[in-house]
Amino acid sequence: MANVLVVGSGGREHALSWKLSQSSAVDTVFTAPGNGGTRDNVFVAAEDIGGLAGFAEKNDCFTVVGPEVPLSMGIVDLFRRRNLEIFGPTGGSAQLESSKIWAKQFMKGNGIPTAGFEVFDDRKEALEYVASTPHPVVVKADGLAAGKGVFVCSDAAEAGDAVDAILGRNVFGRAGSRIVVEERIDGVEASYIALCDGDTVVPMAASQDHKRIYDGDRGPNTGGMGAYSPTPAVDAEIAAKIQSRIIEPTVSAMKGLGLPFQGFLYAGIMVRDGEPYVLEFNTRMGDPECQPIVMRMDFDLYEYLLECSRGRLSRLPAPRWKSQSAVCVVLASRGYPGKYPRGEEIAGLGEVRDGMVFHAGTRRDSGRVLTTGGRVLGVTALGSDLRDAVSRAYSMADKIRWPHKHCRTDIGSWGLSGADQAAL
Repeated sequence: MANVLVVGSGGREHALSWKLSQSSAVDTVFTAPGNGGTRDNVFVAAEDIGGLAGFAEKNDCFTVVGPEVPLSMGIVDLFRRRNLEIFGPTGGSAQLESSKIWAKQFMKGNGIPTAGFEVFDDRKEALEYVASTPHPVVVKADGLAAGKGVFVCSDAAEAGDAVDAILGRNVFGRAGSRIVVEERIDGVEASYIALCDGDTVVPMAASQDHKRIYDGDRGPNTGGMGAYSPTPAVDAEIAAKIQSRIIEPTVSAMKGLGLPFQGFLYAGIMVRDGEPYVLEFNTRMGDPECQPIVMRMDFDLYEYLLECSRGRLSRLPAPRWKSQSAVCVVLASRGYPGKYPRGEEIAGLGEVRDGMVFHAGTRRDSGRVLTTGGRVLGVTALGSDLRDAVSRAYSMADKIRWPHKHCRTDIGSWGLSGADQAAL
């Protein structure tokens, strides 16, 4: 029996811990630092990679890294130097996410379909460029910004405001010392996540995220307000194109650079006129995409992650997936992604009987569950089809209450027929 250490404190980490604990080969799943929903929490910060290595060594753990920051810090490199087994990409490989400029130049150099772009570190030059560009643009901070460093702009004025925010007001600190300005590609967005061991690539179930804070994809970007799987945005034909034109060439090119990619490779995809383009790469499982994806898993996740970390994915059969649909509705604190209240007591968790409530921004205090973050809970349900899963998830969400609770009411609506959308 093995012990597992899951690094992180969000809904993704709760979902991974929950699924890994179901393996017959796993004894205890520790989560560091965890949240109000995870068990066996270890009070070591996700960024304290030395402390995490010490805990894993002492408790003989196989470690699974959830968030991007410790990956970019080189937690995998450190663990490997200490002969500790760990799942995730090295710091060099994690540049696909930790630097949007590095990733865009990598894609351009290797013929991977993505939007045209320019790079700036000078505010005046960037403002002149966005004012003269005839097409709408997307402005991105180069570094990690918790999903909030991307501004999808409709006109030059919005693009100028985004440039001012990043290069002028320095809202993202060092992460925004340089920016990418790229052509805005309009279409249907989807999340395509694959398990990679450096050579072999195994696709996970496709999903669709909802980034904006308000219904109808309005308002600022967030870390994600909900997700569902599967999605009609990625049919068999589109999936084959993503696999052959994006994922496999990326893994091959990374190996050619001496940066073999092991871990979850997440491609944020825009499908336009039947063709997929990469919006961005992430080098870890998505959040909230992880929640519906793990609900549909019909295989031992621990076995796949362990063999992946050992470069032996090819030994395993293709993963099995439940035929049901799964939907995750994120319950957030009103005010997110800006300022929001903390420490509010959550009621109604005991009334939820169907599905799973994955915790993110929560903590326990004397038997109470309190809010601590912007994204608080991920209410996740399985259904016979997408409409059924949406109905079940919102029925669960309605039972949970706190003073400043906020959620979108249209998660999954794109995947539903017009009649089913009306039923929402």
